[in-house]
Amino acid sequence: MAGWIFVLTLVVALVAVYRPFGDYMYRVVSGRRSSAVERGVYRLVGVDRDAEQTWGVYARSVLAFSAVSILFLYAFLRLQNRLWLSLGFDPVTTHVAWNTAVSFVTNTNWQAYSGESAMGHLVQMAGLAVQNFVSAAVGIAVAVALVRGFAARKSATLGNFWVDLTRITLRVLLPICAIATLLFMIGGVVQNLSGGTDVTTLTGATQHITGGPVASQEAIKELGTNGGGFYNANSAHPFENPTTWTNWLQIFLILLIPFSMPRVFGRMVGQNRQGYAIVAVMAVLAIASVALTVAFEVHGAGTVPQAVGAAMEGKETRFGVPDSATFAAATTLTSTGAVNSFHDSYTALGGMMPMVNMMLGEVAPGGVGSGLYGLLILAVITVFVAGLMVGRTPEYLGKKIGAREMKLASLYFLVTPAVVLTGTAAAFATGNNSTALNTGPHGLSEVLYAFTSAGNNNGSAFAGITVNTPFWDTALGLAMLLGRFLPLVLVLALAGSLARQRPVPASEGTLPTHQPLFVGLVVGVTVVLVALTFLPSLALGPIAEGLS
Repeated sequence: MAGWIFVLTLVVALVAVYRPFGDYMYRVVSGRRSSAVERGVYRLVGVDRDAEQTWGVYARSVLAFSAVSILFLYAFLRLQNRLWLSLGFDPVTTHVAWNTAVSFVTNTNWQAYSGESAMGHLVQMAGLAVQNFVSAAVGIAVAVALVRGFAARKSATLGNFWVDLTRITLRVLLPICAIATLLFMIGGVVQNLSGGTDVTTLTGATQHITGGPVASQEAIKELGTNGGGFYNANSAHPFENPTTWTNWLQIFLILLIPFSMPRVFGRMVGQNRQGYAIVAVMAVLAIASVALTVAFEVHGAGTVPQAVGAAMEGKETRFGVPDSATFAAATTLTSTGAVNSFHDSYTALGGMMPMVNMMLGEVAPGGVGSGLYGLLILAVITVFVAGLMVGRTPEYLGKKIGAREMKLASLYFLVTPAVVLTGTAAAFATGNNSTALNTGPHGLSEVLYAFTSAGNNNGSAFAGITVNTPFWDTALGLAMLLGRFLPLVLVLALAGSLARQRPVPASEGTLPTHQPLFVGLVVGVTVVLVALTFLPSLALGPIAEGLS
């Protein structure tokens, strides 16, 4: 009953904030006025806030900003020992610095190191925490650009990336983090700035206790922008997640922005019912995932779990099975990657669900921004499939889905599976699967999970595998890089193609895209595409383990 109440209150809270928060974000990305702080930022970086960008310029701006961010963060990590507040830590090795820089700039936040024993204060604050904000803002900006493509009428432009990035960071992410910080501190999250926390912290016998905003770091993380944390145990650590209600709040913050983005979509295209249809698809997939994950873990399939009456290995007794399984579903349905339990210790089918969530493309509701544009790509594919069924040219929101649009949508969908499956095959072909703790089906699951998490920019792991080696740091870095920026460029190219079209009026042959039939079609297309792509690898891994 406690598990049911936990989930139902989450649903009620998300329903309650859908309209007001979505409307607020719509005003942020659609408004014309700029604050004094924003105008100062534009002058500082030399941006004309009134200049509109074509999709190509918008894409180049995103790529240039991200490339500079990677180089800056890599240098930060390599020069850590020469920086103020380094706490005496050595420079990060070349392969870990590469992996970490790419990880945080791509909003993956995969950590091949323990944050409490490897990073100084300045690197954490001015390097990693900054990317927690701006990498999330990049995802929202790209989603908004795609929606502008649907809403535009014969336009060559999609807005201005630098304006979108600044507004989203200052008006959306920072205010929520400030409020959430206070709530977490009230809930007992430790307010310190420890980059070297150990047992002596509990007795106050370490010099690393200094006043500062670790609570805000955790608030940033749970917005879905960051799966990494100071503590290697992540959200299972009582300093980071002390009580059941802070656990609830973290899950709420993980889902807040992604589940509100369809409202922004509906407002921008002038049809709120289109936003309701998209959020309905997200909700159906999310509820099914949470229900299955909780059911598999509560059932506790396996000789030992059934003998003792529960599958509690790797789970926090403060949260129990239902709340831990709900967290696992939420963090992999989004691109958060935070954990409050050990996914590698889940039952075979329970551990399969986080992988399936990521393989869906993290669209239910997905990452901040990336969830919306991923689901809109699936909606485009759906109307194309429906058009083939009735022999008509497919349309979505008055825009014809022709050969160019379908090529871009198809390539978007194929990029991540290609990255994930190629990386997994390469690990086995080169013998690097030997770093997995297990052999057999579970060993395959550990390798598959690592590349699925990296390619989908999630950041969680089946942590039984050792990935802090040159091969793994390099390979997963490439997976994160390709899994983030290739789809992103394809999304912006699609947005540019749609923006140039003149909307066509709906006819009797137009598929209504706001009704339950369309919601069911999108859900079906999403599940079928994932099943056709990943079922063989799942059958050899978690399914085989579950059947044994």
